[in-house]
Amino acid sequence: MEIVIDLAETAQGNANEYFYKAKRARKKIEGAQQSIRELEEKLAKAKERYERKVSSKKVKIVTKKEWYEKFHWFNASNGMLAIGGRDAMQNELINSKYFEDRDLFFHADIFGASVVILKEGVDADRKVREEAAQFAACYSSAWKQGLSTVDVYCLRREQITKSSSKGSLGTGSFAMKGEREWFRSVKLELIAFVGAKSTEDGEVRRLVVVPGGYEGAKGLKITTGNTKKSDTAKFIAKRLSYEDLDYIMQQLPAGEFSVK
Repeated sequence: MEIVIDLAETAQGNANEYFYKAKRARKKIEGAQQSIRELEEKLAKAKERYERKVSSKKVKIVTKKEWYEKFHWFNASNGMLAIGGRDAMQNELINSKYFEDRDLFFHADIFGASVVILKEGVDADRKVREEAAQFAACYSSAWKQGLSTVDVYCLRREQITKSSSKGSLGTGSFAMKGEREWFRSVKLELIAFVGAKSTEDGEVRRLVVVPGGYEGAKGLKITTGNTKKSDTAKFIAKRLSYEDLDYIMQQLPAGEFSVK
């Protein structure tokens, strides 16, 4: 540090000059430090506002759906896949494209019902076939009619055809032959819960709907009732903290509901 001495001044005068210079410098430093503190506080508040804004936004992860997710579907307790048509066109598609020799065909014994195919179902035990039968019962017009039970039957691939003595059948209609396996008075009951699925984007939560007789399944029990589908979907979304109302609506049968 270079010190300049004014020879015209006394030693005391030079000392006083440097004292005042030091005092002014300290005030400038204190002012600069105060400005820095104020700037840091502003930055901290700005960061907090930004983080609140980001966290409040709903982040939707778009993932590639499996081929069967365009239908009603569930994995049975032994892992077998069951798919069901959402309408007559999908029933037709399932029969023509996805119904194979070792699969089983399930249908509620009522006019207007989903065709449910249990993949590799010929190897399934009675318990798994009952799960598929209950799934078929729930996605039938029995739910819309407010029934609590309905009969369901099961057939093999070779027992289903699109032609009859009167010619080819219309969309979603099938001719059946041979002895059927029956499931009597099947309850219209589903269980909804949220499971996790690993994808390339990370772990994604997905709503799953299974038949009420699914052993070990824990979630919201859904039966026929008097609550509208849209209100039921909102209730499920709130209870399960699941935001995709459209997906919930897609998984529910046509009709009204009671949720426990």
